[in-house]
Order: sequence, then C-alpha cells, then structure tokens
Amino acid sequence: MSTMIVEPANAAQTIDPGSNAAESKQVKFGKADGFMQALRTRIDVYFAETNQSKRDHPRMYLKTAVILTWLASAYVGLVFGGFTWPVCLGLAIALGVAMAAVGFNIQHDGGHGAYSKSPIVNNFMAFTLDVLGGSSFIWKRTHNIVHHSYTNVTGVDGDIDLGVLGRLSPHQPRFAYHRFQHLYLWILYGFITFKWQFRDDAMALIRGRVGETRVPRPRGWELAKLVTGKLLFFTLAFVVPLSLHSWQSVALFFFVASFAEGVLMSVVFQLAHVVEHAAFPEPEPGSMKIENSWAVHQVETTVDFARNSWLATWFTGGLNFQIEHHLFPQICHIHYPAISKIVEETSAEFGVSYHAHPTTSSAIRSHYNWLKKLGQSA
Repeated sequence: MSTMIVEPANAAQTIDPGSNAAESKQVKFGKADGFMQALRTRIDVYFAETNQSKRDHPRMYLKTAVILTWLASAYVGLVFGGFTWPVCLGLAIALGVAMAAVGFNIQHDGGHGAYSKSPIVNNFMAFTLDVLGGSSFIWKRTHNIVHHSYTNVTGVDGDIDLGVLGRLSPHQPRFAYHRFQHLYLWILYGFITFKWQFRDDAMALIRGRVGETRVPRPRGWELAKLVTGKLLFFTLAFVVPLSLHSWQSVALFFFVASFAEGVLMSVVFQLAHVVEHAAFPEPEPGSMKIENSWAVHQVETTVDFARNSWLATWFTGGLNFQIEHHLFPQICHIHYPAISKIVEETSAEFGVSYHAHPTTSSAIRSHYNWLKKLGQSA
C-alpha cells in the first residue's frame, strides 16, 4: 500500500485516499507550481552524485541494533534483575525512552516504507509498534494518509485534535479552562500511550473509523499480525512481570515506562506542528479548497528544530527535520540533514515560508507560547 499522497498534478485536484479518507472532508489543494518537481529533481541529483541509496542505509541497520539492545537490556534488567526500587525506577524510565526511540526510528521508517526497498523488511520494522501496544495496521491508515495529506487542517488532521482537553488550532473552540493548557497539557501528554494501547485501537476496530477517517477492519495476514502484536504486548508487559513480581510493582513501573514514552512522543510531534510559525490554513467553505499546492502546504504547516544537534537527530529519527519528512517520507531519515539544505534553498527560491527553530529548547518555548496564546485568546 502507498504510504503517501503525492502533490496534485493539476489545479484543485482532490487528494482522495479512497476508502481510508475522511469521507466528508475531501480537501483540495491548489495547482502544482513546480516547487515539488524542482525538489524531486534536485533530491534525485543529490543521490545520484553521492551514489547513495534512499533506503537500506548501513547506519540505519546499526542504529536499529543499538536501540533494540538498549530496549532489551532495560526490559531484562527491570523484570529479571532483582534490583532495588531506585534502580528499577531508573530502568523503567530508560525503558520508556527506548520505546520512544523505537517508535521514532524503527517503526516510523518501516511504516513509511523508508527503511528498506523490501516491503517485508519494512513491515517487520513497522511491526515493532504492535509489540509496543499499538497497531501498525491502523497507524498506516491514519498517520500516513490523513496526517501526511491534510497536515494542520482543523477537523481533518486528527493529530491536532485533543477534543475538549486542549486547543491546538486557532479554529478550534476555546473553553475557559484552556487558559491553563500551557501548564496541564504537558502532564496529559504522558497518557497518550495508554490511550492508544487500551482504547484507540479497540474503538477503531469496533467502529470501523478513527474520527472521520474510515478504517477497514483487518483480514487475513493483517489480522494475524494485529492479534499477534497485541498478545506479545500483553505477555511482555503483564504476563511475564506478574509471574515474578507483585501487581503493585508491575503497575507502577509499567505506568512509569509508558508515561515517559508518551511525553517524549507527544512533545516531539508538537514541536513540529503546534508552534508559533506553523500555519493552520482553513479550506474555503463549500469547495474545501486550500490555495497552496500540497507541497507548499506541507512546508508552511511544519517547522524543523535543532537541525545542528546530532543527539536530537539521532534520538528522534530525524523528526526534527519534519519538513523534509513530510515532503519525502519514503526516504530514510538518515539522509534528512543533507537534503534539508536543498529543501531550504528551493523554498527560498520559490518564495515558500521555511521555518526552523535553532534548538530543542527554543522549539519547546514556542510550543509553550502557542498553547498559552490559544488558551487565553479566542
């Protein structure tokens, strides 16, 4: 299955992912202006001149081994180590950070088909999400198609919809308690993993949709993967630990690990889209048309951060280069630092607003300021 919807080839062509699309929200983008074609050409030239492959990068395979070793070591130490509570607390946090690293790097590249030229390898890497308690089947049909097509479009992009809990877009309703969202949302971010582990996937399968996005129920091999993943998750998270420890200890350290994972995954996403320089365009009423072309829309609704930080790039799987990821999700994130220069220069040439925060801390401040602004003004 395709993991991305490409830029429309002609004026106002509907981006319609078919049965997986938000049926009542078929957003249309403006006519392609040559921006994406110029980018594709220049990126292809870069890979030809450097004699590199867009996928199957040796550094990615090494990185995978390091992260999975980190994950396994933290898990084994926590469950089988017999350490004191302070040590176990540290191991639980380390496990949560490792799970986030798996999601940012291994699962994310695999789910987008950016890990390898082999669909089998990509699916295997994407399956790591299932082992962590999510569903790669549902993720591919919501994140890959809807979020990557309709980024920051209120009412369509579910990734900016917290319901009544928070206001991330200026086009969402404001409630009085949102004036404190710049303080309380940071805590709620930690619960996102519990939400998709125990509620979201189950509700998606029961209802056959996530929000307005229709999700077909899995069959055959996809159903077998989903069930196997859930069984592995519950076995590793509860069955094995409960055979060795009290339920209180298992509950506590499961909470700590999942909370740490949730905070990291939520914040990294928010730093790319829910900040001061990110656009939140509204389609024209009736026509559901957005003036910009798809590629311009992706650049202007997304913000990079900490592009000079090796640590941020390594840990987040290149998601600090979110603009490049949205334009080229099927290129391994190992290449994002290099191609970001091409994207930024081409954006300037075509008059497209390209924004990047210099550090992670500046991006966090921008997210904080945006939450505060939306919470205190209509």
